[in-house]
Amino acid sequence: MKLLEPIIAWQQDLTAIRRDIHANPELCFEEFRTADVVANKLQEWGIDIHRGLGGTGVVGIIRGKGTGTRGVGLRADMDALPMQEANTFAHASRNAGKMHACGHDGHTTMLLGAARYLAQHRDFDGIVYVIFQPAEEHGGGAKRMMDDGLFDRFPMEAVFGMHNWPGMAQGTFGLTYGPIMASSNDFCITITGKGAHAGMPHLGIDPVMTAVQLAQSLQTIITRNRNPLDAAVLSITQIHAGSADNVVPTQAVMRGTVRTFTTETLDLIERRMHDVSLHTCAALGCEVDFDFQRHYPPTVNHAREAAFCAEVIRGLVGPAQLDDHVQPSMGAEDFAFMLEQKAGCYVWIGNGRGDHRDAGHGMGPCMLHNGSYDFNDELLPLGATYWVQLALGWLSAERDADQGNAGTPSALSLP
Repeated sequence: MKLLEPIIAWQQDLTAIRRDIHANPELCFEEFRTADVVANKLQEWGIDIHRGLGGTGVVGIIRGKGTGTRGVGLRADMDALPMQEANTFAHASRNAGKMHACGHDGHTTMLLGAARYLAQHRDFDGIVYVIFQPAEEHGGGAKRMMDDGLFDRFPMEAVFGMHNWPGMAQGTFGLTYGPIMASSNDFCITITGKGAHAGMPHLGIDPVMTAVQLAQSLQTIITRNRNPLDAAVLSITQIHAGSADNVVPTQAVMRGTVRTFTTETLDLIERRMHDVSLHTCAALGCEVDFDFQRHYPPTVNHAREAAFCAEVIRGLVGPAQLDDHVQPSMGAEDFAFMLEQKAGCYVWIGNGRGDHRDAGHGMGPCMLHNGSYDFNDELLPLGATYWVQLALGWLSAERDADQGNAGTPSALSLP
């Protein structure tokens, strides 16, 4: 493992920053204190900043000593989750009902470590944009920053992201050449029948039995309409109806989520869900309102940029520590919006199995979105070094001027 010595020396400083952010979590678009911490650190290190993109977003602009204008973007997310922390160690959340249960505190800190190093070692040609994004958790902060002109104001050839991954061994990385995270979509199906006495159901039209039949029918879309080689999930997670044992209610509401790795499969599922809902309810005498909301598209790595990241990782930790065909996740990530507009790659960095946690951690597993989770501070120098090597490697690599992309991995010249 080839960590940068100055970053290793900052382990204690980085840990303090990470734990401070963890102890003071803020929800999407409310990351005011976190954004202040980020902005103040960047300015302390002599980095020009721009604030306000996406509401609370912060962009640091690190210019090398050369005259080149080529740019590369490195992105970290800052927001926490609306959940109660089960841990009781010293840096546990001080804000009730809010917790850094996904590791965004660690993501922010790793990128800060890289920014500090790049600011102190500007012997590169080009510009590194460090992007601290709000509202990854359900808020679509990436898209909000883009709508506010992220890629117009800060022209970059490519953009890169990273997420910690519990269960993967510390010191390892994972990536894929293509989809690595799924799209995220919700649906709400409201079925309206005719209420009646439960002892005289023939006088009404039962939306509950209609919902039961519809729930079964919707699964045929996955088993009979979708190409079995194209992964997808249709999960009904809620059915609400009725308020008394002896009453056939007027309405039943069914909610859930759909996850896919391609937009084409998502189009198919949404279309078939609409048709199946309409005709099933009509056949049983009910009316239906079908609402389908698309939130995050699939997170799809660009093959050339994924190969570039793989080369950087192999040079950093060795080939055995990289799984470059890692199994994708049906979780979602709003970095997907950035990859729709810019070439780039999203990688996972192993967070270990949880034995890094301080005394006082909760009884649950150290998994994402779990009250017992905590980011592994041993990753901070590794993640920061990865960001530095990636940025310097990208800016020093030969590229195809017509395409505006970095050259092949064999052309890289890593520090």
